[in-house]
Amino acid sequence: MDITQEHESKIREIIGGMKCKKDFECYRSGFENLCKVKIGVDAMLIDCKEENANNCDFSLSFGFGYICTCPLRKYIAKNFNI
Repeated sequence: MDITQEHESKIREIIGGMKCKKDFECYRSGFENLCKVKIGVDAMLIDCKEENANNCDFSLSFGFGYICTCPLRKYIAKNFNI
């Protein structure tokens, strides 16, 4: 996937401000290896749909499911609709 310089800069800024146990596999894979999410209407809340969501450092238990709090995954979901 080709991304604009603006998106590339923002992604690098996000990556620079966080730690990831998966070493940013979502980005390094060209957005091929993304965790499963369901994007909310306004993309403010992103539901984590991974089976092992309770093991993710970026998942937050919310009601009967989990919300993704990963800044990079949220940016990808909001800006690339994936």
